[in-house]
Amino acid sequence: MSGGPVHPGGGAGAAGWDDGSADHRFRVVPAAYVYLRREGQVLLQLRRGTGYRDGHWAAAAAGHVEPGESVVQAAVREAREELGVEVDEPDLRPVTVMHRGQPGGPALEQRVDVFFEAHRWAGTPTLLESAKAADLRWFPFVALPEPVVPHELRVLRALRDASRGSSHEGVPRLMVDGF
Repeated sequence: MSGGPVHPGGGAGAAGWDDGSADHRFRVVPAAYVYLRREGQVLLQLRRGTGYRDGHWAAAAAGHVEPGESVVQAAVREAREELGVEVDEPDLRPVTVMHRGQPGGPALEQRVDVFFEAHRWAGTPTLLESAKAADLRWFPFVALPEPVVPHELRVLRALRDASRGSSHEGVPRLMVDGF
C-alpha cells in the first residue's frame, strides 16, 4: 500500500492517510454506532442495498471512522448524514466496545466497533439514505424486531437487561464476537 504523507498534528488527509508504515501490523476497521433512545425505545433502521445483512434491523446511524476523524466525530457525522439530527459530543454516552472478526477471514472483517447511545439531539430523525435503508422505526427494548444484525442484538439485549435492572453489572465495557 502506498499513499501520501501523514499530516502533522496526528490528522491525515483522505488521499494520503496510509503511508505504508503499518503494513507489517495487524489492522482493524473502526466503526461508530449510535442508538438514539427515548422512553424505553430505540431507533433502528432496516438495512437494504448494502451487501451486508440486508433485511436486518440495525442502529439508526452507524459507519466507519474516516481518516483524520475520531470515533466520537464519526458518531456525530453519521447521525447527521443518516438521520439529519445533530448530536453534541457530550450527549454521546459510550455503551460498549466490541472487537469482532472472522478468524482467518478477510482483513475487512476484523473490526473494533464503538457503541454510543444518545437521549438528546436536535432535529427530527429522518431516513436520509434510502438506498441503504428501507425503514426507520422506534422499537421498545422489550419488543425488538426480527431479525436484528446479530452482533448488534447482543448490545441491544445488554442495554435492555441493564435498564430492567436484571444485570448486576450493566452493559459489559468490552464484548468479543466471532473469536
